[in-house]
Amino acid sequence: MPTSESERVPGRQPARFAVVDPATGETFDEAPDQRPDELDAVVDRAHRAWHGWRADPVVRTTALRVAANAVEAAGDDLARLLTLEQGKPLAESHAEVARTAARLRYFADLAPRTRRITDGRPVHSEIRWRSLGPVAAIVPWNFPLQLAAAKFAPALVAGNTVVLKPSPFTPLATRLLGTVLATALPEDVLTVVTGREPLGARLASHPGIRHVTFTGSVPTGRAVAEAAAASLARVTLELGGNDAAVLLDDIEVDRIADRLFWAAFRNCGQVCMAVKRVYAPAQLHAEVVEALAQRAQTVAVGSGLNPETRLGPVNNAPQLARVEQVTKQALADGARAAAGGHRLDGPGYFFAPTILTDVPPGSPVVTKEQFGPVLPVLPYRSLDEAVDAANGTGFGLGGSVWGTDLDRAGAVADRLECGTAWINHHAELSLAQPFAGVKNSGVGVAGGPWGLYGNLRPFVVHRPQEA
Repeated sequence: MPTSESERVPGRQPARFAVVDPATGETFDEAPDQRPDELDAVVDRAHRAWHGWRADPVVRTTALRVAANAVEAAGDDLARLLTLEQGKPLAESHAEVARTAARLRYFADLAPRTRRITDGRPVHSEIRWRSLGPVAAIVPWNFPLQLAAAKFAPALVAGNTVVLKPSPFTPLATRLLGTVLATALPEDVLTVVTGREPLGARLASHPGIRHVTFTGSVPTGRAVAEAAAASLARVTLELGGNDAAVLLDDIEVDRIADRLFWAAFRNCGQVCMAVKRVYAPAQLHAEVVEALAQRAQTVAVGSGLNPETRLGPVNNAPQLARVEQVTKQALADGARAAAGGHRLDGPGYFFAPTILTDVPPGSPVVTKEQFGPVLPVLPYRSLDEAVDAANGTGFGLGGSVWGTDLDRAGAVADRLECGTAWINHHAELSLAQPFAGVKNSGVGVAGGPWGLYGNLRPFVVHRPQEA
């Protein structure tokens, strides 16, 4: 991948920052700590590369297909490095790499459609599509490769260039990905920059950036939107989620318990659209709590490099502290831990998989996004009560309904205030579908053709009809 501006200047020793293995809590490598003032040259080169890149869609399609093959070829190295810095089990890292390659292939085969407008006037009106220019892609630490590809693949095939900034907690696999992609893409079409704040803030506000795509927390998303507004850049924001799972009274608990558990605990609960609250009928509540607690107490927790591990650590110390704080607050509010409820002894950022019951509805573990291996299970007396509670936060990313009668479950799903609703599963997405939140969970649409058109602007040409 292209070197940083500090690395380009002879005699200048670039600053670096530590990268920690969350399974040990120890530094295992370093990454360049690029200065905000270096972005001017990066964005300028991206702008110059844009003129050639946007010219030929066939070249772009071919390049993205070659890039997908290169990502797969580097899969072992990418997956191991991802596990070392992120913490997830190695099998999940391999799946993330595969998803990264799949996104490249999917978007390589998409192309915007020219459309003719017929409105009775004696002119031909044709809608064509043009790229935007340099795009900033700012990516969090939970799925650094997969979410990066969700941003840069549609941007690139649309004819834009990309400046990609990963989280400082997970910079290394993304830097390696940039090196891999550089074998398939022209120089400066995609540049990876790494560093601590205010690098991301400067990138979002840079006047040469025409579209900012960001995934992360609601407060940071608001700051990104404000920064991008200075240059009237387009924004796509995929923000927090507090997804509710509503269980109906005809469920068979044993049949859904595994799916429900992993919908909440995959990637140690560090998934924006994970189940973060469960609403169970009062008469089934104890059975649901027992089934989930049994799984939490027996799941294998450890280093992601251990092939026996199913749940890795929380990614970083600040997030571990947040998970511990909201759990302690819930217990102080009167909740009971049916499983877990505490950090695990030993090195690393491990928190015991936790099932909470008797949780007051106003406790932060219910109303906020815990983003960790902690799941409150709340009883309800009536279905209206459950739906109102599910919709009763400022979030609206996803939600799910679980029941045997699919028509009834579908009718309840229609009442959820969210961007995506699932029935009898959760957090499963197709590359071809739109992904968007409502309320505080986001602005704009990613995924599928919608993700492509979000990286384009319409260009209308009128011409007289032939005599």
